[in-house]
Amino acid sequence: MHKLYDFIEARERLSTVITKTKLIHSSVFSKETGNDVYIKPENLQRTGSFKIRGAYNKIAKLTEEEKRKGVIASSAGNHAQGVALAAQKLGIKAVIVMPKYTPLIKVEATRQYGAEVILAGEEYDDAYNYARELQEKEGYVFIHPFNDDDVVEGQGTIALEVLEELPDADIILVPLGGGGLISGIALAAKLKNPMIKIIGVEPEGAASAIAALKNGDVVELPETNTIADGTAVRKIGELNFDYIKNYVDDIITISDYELMESFLLLVEKHKIVAENAGVLSVAALRKINEKGKKIVSILSGGNIDVLTISSMINKGLIVRGRIFRFSVDLPDKPGQLVAVSQILSEQNANVIRLEHNQFKNLNRFHDVELQVTVETNGEEHINKITEEFSKRGYVIKRLNSQEIE
Repeated sequence: MHKLYDFIEARERLSTVITKTKLIHSSVFSKETGNDVYIKPENLQRTGSFKIRGAYNKIAKLTEEEKRKGVIASSAGNHAQGVALAAQKLGIKAVIVMPKYTPLIKVEATRQYGAEVILAGEEYDDAYNYARELQEKEGYVFIHPFNDDDVVEGQGTIALEVLEELPDADIILVPLGGGGLISGIALAAKLKNPMIKIIGVEPEGAASAIAALKNGDVVELPETNTIADGTAVRKIGELNFDYIKNYVDDIITISDYELMESFLLLVEKHKIVAENAGVLSVAALRKINEKGKKIVSILSGGNIDVLTISSMINKGLIVRGRIFRFSVDLPDKPGQLVAVSQILSEQNANVIRLEHNQFKNLNRFHDVELQVTVETNGEEHINKITEEFSKRGYVIKRLNSQEIE
């Protein structure tokens, strides 16, 4: 098992390649949760995520003979860029196997760090298997994204930085996918302060650590279903399972809709853009039952494409009640649209979109369905709008995020 000085040495090893991401105090999340909340922005690392820490630490510790052989990894995201940059810094050949569907922007970003990129297979597992074949054939050293002690050691340097800035932190919230990040943070933090609580945060649709704990051993989920693709791991690492079992105090799960809301708050209030997996630890703040605690949320990464950002903001506005979408059945006669517009104007709701459909409501022949999208000030404003429609004899149906494309 690692000792505290192992993490201190790793931190020294990483000192020339990582950005020291300072804690950001969040008055917004502190007020919302009744705790003293800080954000650790690992999305500001050069590769856009914490992965450079573990990758560099692992590669830097290889023997000279291993370095001459070069390294290989399989990844569709952040690990690829971490390994590529680490290898470039150390002057070592790197081969990254990525699934064929990997967005071109990620492929190019990895190539820009000097790695040879091979596209193979439809899914991550196919890419992983091909990378292992190449490792056997060419003699490369395989760099696992999480199931590796040297990788865990590198990720644990985050805890040293957190506790240097905030020695009396009570809780650290950590996104949990394969388990490498939380393994390192949990052990390093407990070595510094055995009383600190480490809480993992998994997406509801990929809760592989909770499944392993319930089973008493690592188990593979039949599928994953989450927008937090960076943590969409069907099976956590066996090594990581031991760390989680021994050093992690609790695991919280988060829905995609909770992620959307937290993503919006981060963008709007902190001007921080994080990837969906990175937002998990912020979304979990509301599920902490304790009050008055010093809590650090680890923002693990920020590699997200512009189209996804747009979609997340729109859906986050809806979840937050800042965009209100509803449908109302109207008699098919003149003047009804004007009446609806008048109510919304009186309630100071800014109309974004109206969709008038004569053919949608087939079960009521003389009615038409009107779908309305308005900008509001939040739930209280929405309640006032709904009450006013009700007073005027209209029945409106709120459309939730699941009904919005």
